[in-house]
Amino acid sequence: MFRTTSILTRSRVSTFMKRVRSARTGVMGWFTALALVAVLSASWGFTAHSTPATPVATPSLSPPVRCAGCWHPALKTSWQWQLQGTIHQSLNVMMYDVDMFDTPASVVASLHKVRRIVICYIDAGTWESWRPDANKFPNSVKGNSVSGFSNERWLDIRQQSILDPIMKARMDLCKSKGFNGVEFDNVDGYTNHTGFPLTASEQLSYNVFLANAAHTRGLSVALKNDLDQVMTLLPYFDWALDEQCFQYRECNKLVSFIKANKAVMEVEYNLSTSQFCPKANAMNFNAMKKHFSLEAYRVACR
Repeated sequence: MFRTTSILTRSRVSTFMKRVRSARTGVMGWFTALALVAVLSASWGFTAHSTPATPVATPSLSPPVRCAGCWHPALKTSWQWQLQGTIHQSLNVMMYDVDMFDTPASVVASLHKVRRIVICYIDAGTWESWRPDANKFPNSVKGNSVSGFSNERWLDIRQQSILDPIMKARMDLCKSKGFNGVEFDNVDGYTNHTGFPLTASEQLSYNVFLANAAHTRGLSVALKNDLDQVMTLLPYFDWALDEQCFQYRECNKLVSFIKANKAVMEVEYNLSTSQFCPKANAMNFNAMKKHFSLEAYRVACR
């Protein structure tokens, strides 16, 4: 599988790309603003926030599906996140988060033999042309390209009659391979330029569907990014995985998970460990530094 063009979108949108897209809402005025952001970023080492999405009334959501038998990580949980390259299985960590399609069941079984929890990565918010089920997505659900890459496009999550069966089939494959849980990526499309007029309400409905479908299959489920909807989605998700909250100074939005005794996994790409690890440890986050490519490299804070 050729994946080079999707390195940044693996971290999806690795919040950096998400911020850049969110800023492209005007023409010349915004280009000037972006130039200023670049100058300030170079000086301060931080990137400015995007404009928050306009609040939308919370829809009537299905109640959470409880999953007593699902993996509920302890607040302090060591982990590895590797979505590219041969999986390095020798790390002394509690959990591995790896690509669902690319990781064979034999690797999952091998990790289980040494008592590792294994989470499957599934992209639930964009169409990826290289995936084996790519032909199941009709053109009607494919929107704008992600970060300018023509082989990955945002999905119209409003069309759940089309997407739900595809995502359920992916979860079934995840379960059949022996994974313990799932990390859904790109579940914040409503904050991006998808090509569709997605609302926060529609995103909530889709994310709730994903969480409940995972729990129905006995899979632990992580909330990936989507910080503006944490309070509503907290009852549905078992733990959180966030990128660059220290760089963007938004980690306080994740404290609700800690207060609910739910673990927070956090990754930084640009900051040095001295810039975020002391803060992460104080907040009881399981943080580490990774490369954007999300290969085996990792430097854990604790």
